[in-house]
Amino acid sequence: MTRVAAIDCGTNSIRLLVADFTAPGGAPGAAGELVELDRRMVVVRLGEGVDRTGRLAPEALERTFAACREYAAVIKELGAERVRFVATSASRDAENRDEFVRGVLDILGVEPEVISGDQEAEFSFTGATEELTGRDDLAKPYLVVDIGGGSTEFVVGEDHVRAARSVDVGCVRMTERHLVVDGRVTDPPTEAQVAAMRADIEAALDLAAEAVPLGEARTLVGLAGSVTTIAAIALGLPAYDSAAIHHARVSRDQVRAITERMLTSTHAERAAIPVMHPGRVDVIGAGALVLLAIMERIGAAEVVVSEHDILDGIAIRTAEEAEAGKQRS
Repeated sequence: MTRVAAIDCGTNSIRLLVADFTAPGGAPGAAGELVELDRRMVVVRLGEGVDRTGRLAPEALERTFAACREYAAVIKELGAERVRFVATSASRDAENRDEFVRGVLDILGVEPEVISGDQEAEFSFTGATEELTGRDDLAKPYLVVDIGGGSTEFVVGEDHVRAARSVDVGCVRMTERHLVVDGRVTDPPTEAQVAAMRADIEAALDLAAEAVPLGEARTLVGLAGSVTTIAAIALGLPAYDSAAIHHARVSRDQVRAITERMLTSTHAERAAIPVMHPGRVDVIGAGALVLLAIMERIGAAEVVVSEHDILDGIAIRTAEEAEAGKQRS
């Protein structure tokens, strides 16, 4: 057994998973078991303004470093053997990412891996589909979509990744690009703003389709905060309930209705939704529109929602590498 800590630092949030991993046994190809010890998330908005300035803002860096200090204490208390820090869209794009790397290294003792979109897609696919193996009610191939703050990853595969593409449409990037005027989010957005955002998303879907056979998917699996929040709203939950959301199925009609609601409501109305995280109030409309556009493009009648995503994939791969190292020594 190996205890690992995985950190996923995206455009909008930074998340920690500490888990024990038991190496697979029995039949060849059997999956190992990942047992969660601690999972937490802080919205730090690391990518705030990156699309416009090309740099990580000092305030965003400090929010992120504060979360890193909190996570360092948890990792020390639980005694993780391996720590892996993966940084995605915002830090890929930033001119001053070296400042970010140095800060993380000072606090956590590990250098963040600023991974490519393809690597991000593979981690997401592993985390999302590990538990789906052997289920007869979900047809293959899967299309896994990870709607992040700065980018969305598209991955098609059965037991392994067959094709993947990362495109620069995410809930934060779309909000800042299309819904912010004079430094403030339009509340609610105008029809013209929504139409421009939709056109941007459709263009990104065209790019994704050049590399990924979107139409071949038989099961759509949706990941990350925009998708899980939509699921929580669709389920009518009085409070966020990860167990209820995990593997919930949300119809395209439900996604369309929620998207329209998010794009026509005010900040106060969205904030009053019981399951709405404060950090998602202003970006959920864009995230919902990305999901709806994907479902309409591929003709998906529903999306299977997964609470397990890139974070779980990072933990699984890190633990597998650690186990392999033990066997060699």
